[in-house]
Amino acid sequence: MLVGNWRVTSLPVPSGILARLMQAASPSSQNPAGAGGLLLAVLVVGIGAGFLLGWAAGSPALGVLFGAVVGILGGIVAVYRRYRGVE
Repeated sequence: MLVGNWRVTSLPVPSGILARLMQAASPSSQNPAGAGGLLLAVLVVGIGAGFLLGWAAGSPALGVLFGAVVGILGGIVAVYRRYRGVE
C-alpha cells in the first residue's frame, strides 16, 4: 500500500522507525490452575487439621480459624516452592 511516496508495509530496507515483526512467545510451563489447586489443597488440609486440633482442645471454631491462617501461609509457601524455577 502506498501513501504518497512512502510505502507503509513491506519495506525492502529495514527501518529503525517502524516496529519489527513480533515473535511468538515460547510456551509457558506455568499452570495457574495447578497453582490454584495446590493452594486450595493446602488450605483445606490446614483447616481440617485445625478443626481436629480445636475439637480435641474444646474449641473447633478457633481451631478452624487457626488452621485457615496456617493453611493460607502454607499454601503460599507450597506454590512458591513448586513454581520458583519456572519462567
